[in-house]
Amino acid sequence: MEKKTRILLAEDDENLGLLLKEYLIAKGFDTELYPDGEAAYQGFMKSQFNLCILDVMMPKKDGFSLARDIRMVNTDIPVIFLTAKNMKEDVLEGFKLGADDYLTKPFSMEELIFRIEAILRRTEGEGQDGNQEVFKLGKYTFDSQKQTLTDGKETQKLTTKESELLRLLCVNVNKVLERNFALKTIWVDDNYFNARSMDVYITKLRKHLKDDPGVEIINVHGKGYKLIV
Repeated sequence: MEKKTRILLAEDDENLGLLLKEYLIAKGFDTELYPDGEAAYQGFMKSQFNLCILDVMMPKKDGFSLARDIRMVNTDIPVIFLTAKNMKEDVLEGFKLGADDYLTKPFSMEELIFRIEAILRRTEGEGQDGNQEVFKLGKYTFDSQKQTLTDGKETQKLTTKESELLRLLCVNVNKVLERNFALKTIWVDDNYFNARSMDVYITKLRKHLKDDPGVEIINVHGKGYKLIV
């Protein structure tokens, strides 16, 4: 029997929380609901989950603090933030923490399921189609399935988004990776928030690769990025 995907849901709005939980269970996801960030963290430490859906504004521990604590324990568990409308700062802050996606309230249940399935396809399906998984970048070795970047001495663990972006750059090495193509492939939607978020991740990748002057990610004005090796 196929193992069910387990979802940790942290939402302090009782009605919305119960509604989301029932809907996710009806869609075949094994879902645990927690009313605040502290309870959610305790629950996370006691059990295994495949994905976290975290409301940003919660009592006792907000969604960002919770995500930070969860990522200390498990660096690559996918995280979706639920955020209030027009909270641009929230969205950017969330992506800095390595969020995989976010939804602004109110959102449709179908959209939530679509985002969850897209993330699970990416995180579980990576590397199963016979495509190249390990890339050599100057002194670095990047394993896209393990999400690691090694320089022979140290190994850095990358987030899911960092990995996906670096893999696209590697597949297009020394060629232009078009911005919209990258946004649609990884973020599904090429809106303003996601474009800003991608810039944050490009900056992070540059930091990861900074010790080899022969490897750099350059901006190609009006088009996208190019990984030069």
